[in-house]
Amino acid sequence: MFKGFGQMGDMAQMLKNAQELQVKMTELQEQMHTIIVEGSSGAGLVKARCTAKGELKGLDIDPSIFNPEEKEVVEDLILAAIKDAQTKAAQRHQDEMNNLTESMGLPRDIKFPF
Repeated sequence: MFKGFGQMGDMAQMLKNAQELQVKMTELQEQMHTIIVEGSSGAGLVKARCTAKGELKGLDIDPSIFNPEEKEVVEDLILAAIKDAQTKAAQRHQDEMNNLTESMGLPRDIKFPF
């Protein structure tokens, strides 16, 4: 379309690529709400599930840890499992973003404001 205009053609392609990236980024952000990761603590006695956006979706607690004398231990295990799941969610989110940018020919570790 812009043949003969030198760098105008490159600019048009860059704009097209930017629009395509924006669409794919929007789709990826929506997918992050459906990707589930699991974190655990206490050798798997407590498991937490959250989306790749970090939204807590569920807990699985082994009944063997319910001892009133160890209430603080149980609370710590729950928090540790949630933090583990959220850390894994953040990593999964970053991996998905890196895969998307790399597939578009952009540097794998490019940072976006979202």
